[in-house]
Amino acid sequence: MKIVLIDYGAGNVQSVKYALNRLGIEPSLTKDHNEIKSADKVIFPGVGSAKAAMEQLKASGLDELIPTLIQPVLGICVGMQLMCKYSEEGNVKCLGIIDSEVKKFKTGLKIPHMGWNNISDLKSPLFQGLPTEHQVYFVHSYYVPLNEYTIATTDYSNDFSAAIKKNNFYAVQFHAEKSGDIGEQILEKFLAL
Repeated sequence: MKIVLIDYGAGNVQSVKYALNRLGIEPSLTKDHNEIKSADKVIFPGVGSAKAAMEQLKASGLDELIPTLIQPVLGICVGMQLMCKYSEEGNVKCLGIIDSEVKKFKTGLKIPHMGWNNISDLKSPLFQGLPTEHQVYFVHSYYVPLNEYTIATTDYSNDFSAAIKKNNFYAVQFHAEKSGDIGEQILEKFLAL
């Protein structure tokens, strides 16, 4: 099985790679369009600012390639936010795969939302066989509101999308690669799609 991590300068690529290594997978890290298109599964990680990430994607033409992919694609953290149509972070137009905007938390709670939090309302093969509520690791200041593509929910001052899915595109706001056994199981379930 050929697993590709999209290389566009995202900060959490090594931790995702190590998580896959623990599962016996040696992913390719690439921005080569043909290699990405020929992969069995594609992982679209992300840490940092949506605006800077979109600039990197545009510079390599990945902004046009990613929405056309037909194999299972997993966005992680900023990778999830970039799948949406627009982000308040830098007021930037994103990939438009998911018809939702990314909003900044407006709360008296500590921002970024950082640490372990429950996910619930699980509606996807990614979560099959997992406990109905369990904790995963988050680090983010922006969120995707609940929408028709929400497949998991988290509460931090308000309910928001912990995970989304549209067709072959899956995404998680939390860091599956840093979420212990539960995160490992979610990655395994993505690889088994």
